[in-house]
Amino acid sequence: MVIRAVVFDIGDVLEIAPDLGVDRRWEAKLGLEEGEITRRLADIWAAGAVGTITEDEVRDTISSRLGVGTGRADAIMADVWEQYLGTGNADLIDYVRGLRPRCRTGILSNSFVGAREREQAAYGFEDLVDDIVYSHEVGMSKPDPEIYRLSCTRLGVTPEEMIFLDDLEPDIDAARAVGIHGIHYRDNGQAITEIEGLLASAGA
Repeated sequence: MVIRAVVFDIGDVLEIAPDLGVDRRWEAKLGLEEGEITRRLADIWAAGAVGTITEDEVRDTISSRLGVGTGRADAIMADVWEQYLGTGNADLIDYVRGLRPRCRTGILSNSFVGAREREQAAYGFEDLVDDIVYSHEVGMSKPDPEIYRLSCTRLGVTPEEMIFLDDLEPDIDAARAVGIHGIHYRDNGQAITEIEGLLASAGA
């Protein structure tokens, strides 16, 4: 067995993003029933995740469907982005930084239109790893098998040569189904220990 690449999810792995109650707060401000924002905007969130809508279109749709001006729509999205970005998982980010040149590194993340620019500004992910696959840029999302294969292709490795770390078991199961060594993230110590174990067994 040879391991040549280690790839990381972002949400609740490289970024820790607790629920800040954005929808509930705005529903209270706008006099909407609980869950109404999700019901009115579910298709917009889905479209943004695979890049079939622009940020301007997201703002305009929020404005029209929630009956608010563009200024308030921008304020809603600012709160959404604050929750989305969370805080950086500093210890794990430092570990990722230290993996090169032992192996290639990457990010594979379900995302939202505008995420690359904001995460680069906040965390410098483009400088941290060799390649980033964002769902909104490639038009597909985990657990689609093709997005895992795309990450392998862009890193120049076979699935059997890649480790993938994610916090969601269905996404790990999908990675394993295409031959990738999937690790279920629970905490930094556990994740790093399991990654290092696989690297050691592969002589990396």
